[in-house]
Formats: sequence, structure tokens, C-alpha cells
Amino acid sequence: MFESFHNGNGQHVDSFFPSWSIFRCWTFEMNYLYFTILAMIYTSIVVSNTCVIVVICMNRSLHEPMYLFLCSLFVNELYGSTALFPFLLIQVLSDVHTVPRSLCFLQVFCIYTYANIEICNLAVMSYDRYVAICCPLQYNRRMTTLRALVFITVVWLYSFIKFLITLSLNLRLTLCGNVINNVCCTNYLIVKLACSDITVNNIYGLFGIVLSVVIPLFLILFSYLRIFKVCFSGSKQTRQKALSTCSPQLVSLVNFSFGCLFVVFQSRFEMKAFPDIMKIFLSLYFLIIQPILNPLLFGLQMSKIRKSCKHLFTHKNKVTCHIHLKK
Repeated sequence: MFESFHNGNGQHVDSFFPSWSIFRCWTFEMNYLYFTILAMIYTSIVVSNTCVIVVICMNRSLHEPMYLFLCSLFVNELYGSTALFPFLLIQVLSDVHTVPRSLCFLQVFCIYTYANIEICNLAVMSYDRYVAICCPLQYNRRMTTLRALVFITVVWLYSFIKFLITLSLNLRLTLCGNVINNVCCTNYLIVKLACSDITVNNIYGLFGIVLSVVIPLFLILFSYLRIFKVCFSGSKQTRQKALSTCSPQLVSLVNFSFGCLFVVFQSRFEMKAFPDIMKIFLSLYFLIIQPILNPLLFGLQMSKIRKSCKHLFTHKNKVTCHIHLKK
């Protein structure tokens, strides 16, 4: 891939070099093995998330706010994993590990909007559970299907618009290098390459953290504290019902937060104590484990989705058997 430089204070960067030195040490057979593993993971993500999306869309009894939020979550898992895996699969088997500037910024945009949509979606879902458990008589009035669709639309539009501004601020920067110390492009590492003033980027970044992290986490914390208060003061049946619907969301939130925290720590500290392969896995954790975990968590834990999945596949098998018998 083409790479061009301007001598002087800065460079005109047409391509970036992600840090793929670990793959250069492996044989072709090892790279092919990891390619196969990654391809299988990506296929399982696509199949599992698409399956649950189809079940929710086809079953009218699941056209409720809670399941619409779940559908948005599963679509986001497909979106985030697609921002990573095709790029990763190409790079594993490639001899030259360079990424064009446009594709690098596109990947940054997709990964960061995925993360923003994920946390905002989980925040809206926690509010939905708060209304359902703490204000059950008002739930149908306060959380209608139309209102749920409005929430979902706002979350996606807000995430795209917010990071378009970040992207426009990054594109104006003059860069002093093009080596990214990661296997994929990240916003922080690109900004670190800048030799022009990044004050505006830093100010907007802090503002973005408040909007995208602090406010959603405050809403999540508020919602679950109120839910736990009702659970501990209510009957055993109330506690069981609340825990059965809230536990998948809490596990998903903790899992996603762990992955994001490691990305933040890795980008700001060298973390030499970790082996290279461990650093690669943990840096991609929230883009690999989260899309696998969510359909399993919500599909197995939530009885209506589980029963709908079972009914769908049982019905398909019966239809297939009936067609074969006719032949």
C-alpha cells in the first residue's frame, strides 16, 4: 500500500502501520491456524446474533420495548464485530501490514460508535427495567413501543454524530508518524502521532467522556440501586423475577466495562509484563467476547426468547420433515 511523507515538522500520512510484529515471528501454518479460529469466531457471532434478531422480528409477542432494545443491542454486536474481523482476517495472512488512512479512520469511527451505542443501549435497558420493576403500573404508559423506537433512534444518531465531530477534529491534525502500537486503529493512538495542537481534541474528548460514559453510567447506577432497593424490600418472587431479567444486563455491562478499561490502560501504559498474544487478545476483548456473550446471555436466560427460538427451530424441522414425506 502506498505511503507518502512530507519532510519538515509533519508528515502527510496516506497509510498507517499497526503493530503486527508478533505475526511476523509465526510460520504460515500458525497464521493459517489463527485465521481459521478468527473466521470461526466471526461466523459464530454473525449466526448467533442474526438468529436472535430474526426470532425477535418474526415473533409478535416479542415486539415489546425490552426486546426492541435487545434487538438494537444484537444489531450493534454485528456492526462492531464487522468493523474488526474482516480487517483482522486480511491482516493475519498478509505479508505487508499497512492500512490506508481512509480505512484506518473508518475503522476508528466504527469501533468507537459501536462502544458508544453499546453503553448507551445498556443504559436505556437499565432504565426500562427500572420502570418495569419499580413502577409496574406506569410501565405501559411510560415505555411504549413508539417511545422505545425513539430511544433507539436517538442512541444511534447521537453516537454517529458525536464521533463524526471527533473524526473531523482528527482529520485536520498534522501527524509526525504513522506507526500505531496496536493491531487495529484507535483514536487515542492516532492523536498521539500528532505534532500540531491537540487542545481542541482534548477538550472535546473530555466533554465526550462526560456525555458517553459518565451520564450513561449514572443512569445505570441509579436504575439498579432503585431496583435492588425494591428487590430487598419485596417478596421472594419479586426478587427472583427482578434478578432473572436484570442479571444478563449486569453481566453484559461488567464484561463490556472490563474490556473497555483494558483498552484504556493499554493505550496509556506499556504493560510490558503481559505477553504479546495476551495484550492482543485483551485489547480486542470487548469486540470479541461481548458479541459472543450477549446472544448467549439473553437467549438462554430470558425464557420468552428461549421458547421462541425453540419453537422456531422445531417448526422448521417439522416443515422440513413434512416436505420430505410428501416427496
